[in-house]
Amino acid sequence: MKLAVQLGTLSATHIAIAFLFQWYVVIHLGPGVNTDAFFAGMTVPQVVLAVISGSLMHVLVPLLSGENKNRLRHDAWSFFALIGATFGLLAVLLYAAAPWWVPLVVPGFDETGQRLTVELTRIQLMGMVFIAVNGVQWAAYHAQQKFIWAESVPVLTGALALMLLIWALPRFGVIAAAWISTLRVGLQTLLLTPGMGLPVRPDPNSAAMRQAWQRIKPLLLGTAYYKTDPLVDRFFLSMVGSGGLSLYSLAQQIYGGISGCLNKALAAPLVPVLSTLHKAGSKAEFRRACQRRLLQVGILSLGGLLILSLCGRALLDLFIGYGNVSSGNVETLWWTMIWLAGVFVGGSLGHISASSFYAAGDTVTPTRISMLTYTVYLPCKALAFYFAGVMGLAVATSVYYMANLSLQIRLLRRKSFC
Repeated sequence: MKLAVQLGTLSATHIAIAFLFQWYVVIHLGPGVNTDAFFAGMTVPQVVLAVISGSLMHVLVPLLSGENKNRLRHDAWSFFALIGATFGLLAVLLYAAAPWWVPLVVPGFDETGQRLTVELTRIQLMGMVFIAVNGVQWAAYHAQQKFIWAESVPVLTGALALMLLIWALPRFGVIAAAWISTLRVGLQTLLLTPGMGLPVRPDPNSAAMRQAWQRIKPLLLGTAYYKTDPLVDRFFLSMVGSGGLSLYSLAQQIYGGISGCLNKALAAPLVPVLSTLHKAGSKAEFRRACQRRLLQVGILSLGGLLILSLCGRALLDLFIGYGNVSSGNVETLWWTMIWLAGVFVGGSLGHISASSFYAAGDTVTPTRISMLTYTVYLPCKALAFYFAGVMGLAVATSVYYMANLSLQIRLLRRKSFC
């Protein structure tokens, strides 16, 4: 419980700082072309974070848990080199081709908005490489159950980035926000490096590399498919008018931040515990730990939605409703969060259910579930947007997250994991 409180506090602080970063950009510039382009430019790094960092954590933490320090050091640096080289090459290719593929993501933007989005995307593609290798670094820390420094680093770098933003944004505009975002994750990589030990020559043929590839292969193939949801969102939201994409993205950021806090405090520490129980064959203890954590997160997430329903409009007005943000913008943001409620509940509980599969070495089942539900969801989402606009988009997304969660829990029970 003490560890959960500490991690929850650090994660909440990080979330607050990250929110203040987005908040300052929105209230200073106002929801419009600049903020829409900024949030659209963040899409590819966000997808990389969701696909790579999440996949690495789910696969590497169980693999590295219980290893001696020397073996962990060799494996961690091998993964670091492989991921860094792969995403360095990918960043170069995407950077060069940005004038062609970025307009396809935001077809509703005018020519000026598309040019700005290309520029901001190119800047933030540099940060994509750091985001990818951060997944290896966090896995190394979590496998050693050294959670505090791993979660303190984003707080430190986020605070420095926010202070720099307050100085730079009025002087250099939205370009400054993109550069600061990239520099922040670069500094984060530097500060997390000691957790992997002294550098060693990578060993691509190690047993851990082979085992990790077998586990991560279905996970990467699946997540590269269903984690493209932000790209689909940007495609539709680019057509709703100036500022619409920014407000929808801000709603997602708020929910994602709170859900991430619950994940860091309650789901992340659970993985090495469940991995150890699974390796020891303690099925009953594994099941009880999973059920207990699902209950805790369920109560917290439903309590958060109750607060949003009763006084969320007033709270949003208090924190966002000034500067270049109008009362109508706040109203739109609040309703968007109401419509996205299922994303918050399903996403928060989904961290626990998916982590239970991953801790048992099963990366296939949750991936197949998500691929199935996403395939059904995509055409439904398009129809919902066509008939109901942003509301339809948000409600369809909520239904998708809840359906995915329901299937995961059902199969967890069938496998006696929960």
